[in-house]
Amino acid sequence: MSNVGKTIPHDSAIGHVTGKADYLDDLPRWENELIVGVVGSAIAAGKIKSIDVARAAAVPGVVVVLTHADIPGHKIIGPIICDEPVLAWDDVKYIGQPIAIVAATNRAALVRAQALVRIEIEPVDAILSIDAAIEAESFISTPRRIQQGDAATAIAAAEYRLSGCSRIGGQEQFYLESQAALAIPGEDGQMTVHSSTQNTTEIQHVVAEALGIGNHQVVAFCKRMGGAFGGKETQAALPAIFAAMVANVTGRPARLIYSKDEDMRITGKRHEYRIDWSVGFDSTGKIDGLKVEIHSNGGAYADLSTSVLERTMMHMDNAYYLPHVDIYGQVCSTNLPPNTAFRGFGGPQAIAAIENIIEEIAIHLRLDGFEVRSRNLYGIGQNNRTPYGQIFDRNHVREIMPMLAATSQYHQRRKELQAIAKDDPCVLRGISMTPIKFGISFTSKFLNQANALVNVYTDGTVQVSTGGTEMGQGLNTKIRQIVADEFGINWQSVIVMATSTEKNNNTSPTAASAGTDLNGAAAVDACRAIRERLTAFAARRFMSFERGLCESPEDVGFADGFVFDKRSPEDLRISFAELTKLARMERIDLGARGFYRTPGVDFNRETGRGNPFLYYTQGAAVAEVAIDRFTGQLQVERLDLLMDIGESINPGVDRGQIIGGFVQGMGWVTAEALVYDNTGRLLSHSPTTYKIPAITDIPKQFNCDFFENSDNVQTVRRSKAVGEPPLMLGVCVWTAVKDALASYSEQAARELSLPATSEEILRCIDLQPTRSTRLQSVAKN
Repeated sequence: MSNVGKTIPHDSAIGHVTGKADYLDDLPRWENELIVGVVGSAIAAGKIKSIDVARAAAVPGVVVVLTHADIPGHKIIGPIICDEPVLAWDDVKYIGQPIAIVAATNRAALVRAQALVRIEIEPVDAILSIDAAIEAESFISTPRRIQQGDAATAIAAAEYRLSGCSRIGGQEQFYLESQAALAIPGEDGQMTVHSSTQNTTEIQHVVAEALGIGNHQVVAFCKRMGGAFGGKETQAALPAIFAAMVANVTGRPARLIYSKDEDMRITGKRHEYRIDWSVGFDSTGKIDGLKVEIHSNGGAYADLSTSVLERTMMHMDNAYYLPHVDIYGQVCSTNLPPNTAFRGFGGPQAIAAIENIIEEIAIHLRLDGFEVRSRNLYGIGQNNRTPYGQIFDRNHVREIMPMLAATSQYHQRRKELQAIAKDDPCVLRGISMTPIKFGISFTSKFLNQANALVNVYTDGTVQVSTGGTEMGQGLNTKIRQIVADEFGINWQSVIVMATSTEKNNNTSPTAASAGTDLNGAAAVDACRAIRERLTAFAARRFMSFERGLCESPEDVGFADGFVFDKRSPEDLRISFAELTKLARMERIDLGARGFYRTPGVDFNRETGRGNPFLYYTQGAAVAEVAIDRFTGQLQVERLDLLMDIGESINPGVDRGQIIGGFVQGMGWVTAEALVYDNTGRLLSHSPTTYKIPAITDIPKQFNCDFFENSDNVQTVRRSKAVGEPPLMLGVCVWTAVKDALASYSEQAARELSLPATSEEILRCIDLQPTRSTRLQSVAKN
């Protein structure tokens, strides 16, 4: 009986609810362990004149205070562009930027010493917004462009034309476990670093470079994370380096755990965007041409911003065929913490922008947004080439949209809401459906690889190690099921070990929704190497019992904990455990390293053309909302969601990912507002000032279903990635708000920014028509 396709418990489920699952702050303290803290800049931009640590170093209990001068190796890091100081020494570019680190034997001494570090900074003018960066021509890297057809000519010749500006806010990852690292020095300059990271290989590299030692002297280790959502793909690097520096200098274990306030103030978030657009379309809403100019807020340093922007540009089409399109993108440099990866990695901002454009077309033509979307969907066999040149095959959006419209009673409910609105003018009601087509693979070709180590033991149990990291998403649980099926044993006989660079080298981050695709496939490769040896051994053994049977390894099967001759399974069989024991006695290798690289993916950044994705995860969602016209209070009355995730490896885990991802996306588009003052200081830096969705925000009725699909033959067990795509379906709540506002005032709808907080909704309702400056409409004569 197969383990794949079953809902088995998350491998840490019991540990999570009982508190027995260890996170970095739970690990036992070493006898001589030091506590590490950071001292950062008090201003957003300035020149450092002096750094005085003498008084801080004299505090009883303080062991060491370190600055940039104490970094023995590389002083500047960066995953793509090497531009970020480990510790600032010349200038500072955001509030909280690390300048010094303090290590003490106790928390009280640490806090006192942090306050005594004296840093003199000469302020300079700070750039705190995208608009200011554009005006100052303050950019990171070079602009990008993706084009198809002739957008300018198509727009000029269109029956109708609209132009506008989409303002899209950022988002805090709000993982429950803050950035954390524990460094333990070893013999001969070696260093072990336990890190709450999505990328153990990155931690290994940056620690080795900062300490001036080889990669082989550093082991990076991650058992689990208490959430990450992209925020620990690169930004776990600095805490790991700081802990390792202290451990290296003192010879003592050192642990750094950011508080929630510290974490939110100084780490990067989802990128804020400004997207200027112009579109030409006909009287049915069919888009003839689209031109967009994208500016993202990268913050002070590059981090992953150029790659995030690239994915934004690749998802500006969402599920729509754009025959003529011109997509221009540029990352802005501002004096805020460097923004970074966040679930969806730039895709959500693109999808929010194109769905806003679709809504604007619908409002302008007095059409249902569903009609406009349906008319612009990618075709099957034709009108299916993306702006970057990849063919969108296996298109299921054209099936999903009408299917969901039927099961959600979309058209009937729209009519009912229109009738209700006449009787209850105090409540604005809206309904909207949005689709998703999200590309799966890293857009950098070299990252599409993985390796796995599988060890089979003589009692028939199995240990698996991969470069994938577990952040609660269920990666280890799925790999456990996959490996168990390869050997025909139950999932309880398989354990996935903690991630370590000692066992899995040169790995990619657990990101891009590709964790199971990559690491699961690598584990299968290793399993099949072992099974091939066991199959040959079993075939020889069966032949020795009864000549004429099991003439070749193809006759050997693995299932239900047994290995058997397929032609006589009841007569010639042996338990898997017994076979492994006998195999060892015959010196059969019961371990293997597997490797996988994603086939057929490539993208040329110079031409903006290629096939960056192996496949697309698809789906759609319908949101119905109610808004109190006098308070702006928003309630999501009902949500219907239909998702194509191929053949699910673990339906329970996948359902949790879909619902959780959607709610996180809903939070981004409705409630999660990042608020800064005019000095660049984050005001919404704690759970009391930053509003993530609560239980009262969950849709009153939430229907979540899978779209049955078996055609994703390139991946492990025909499954599809599920981590990021559901988040982008949260955009349907924002478009439903826009639909509700349009029933009150088209002007209010056109002014709506993202997130649609109660304050933003009220602002739009209160606007007078003459105040609109965002949208221009031109009808062709």
